[in-house]
Amino acid sequence: MASVIIQYVVLRSDLLEKLAWPLGALITQACHASTAIIHLTKDDPVCQQYVADLDNMHKVVLKISNEEELRNLSKTLTEENVEHKLWIEQPEDVATCLATKPSHKNNVQKYFKKLKLFK
Repeated sequence: MASVIIQYVVLRSDLLEKLAWPLGALITQACHASTAIIHLTKDDPVCQQYVADLDNMHKVVLKISNEEELRNLSKTLTEENVEHKLWIEQPEDVATCLATKPSHKNNVQKYFKKLKLFK
């Protein structure tokens, strides 16, 4: 049996907790990153399978402490050939969020096990 297709979205918790960004602004960052990577990988068969069943998409939204940790995660994902979009908010040039290409959970879960759900 094939594993579930999932998209991971990782947001910086310090934007809310320390820098007092409005919750809506954080949700917007997640939406930007998620939409961007789906568009960038729209021809990928796994991505197509993911969006073919819109009512059953699986996303997990996780938190990461700060920009440095987010950029380090992005670097690791790049080195491991895990397609993702690191969202850089402009004009501030601040990395706020990343989202993975929809992928089989068993192929990508290991990169996110240490992160906690964004609550």
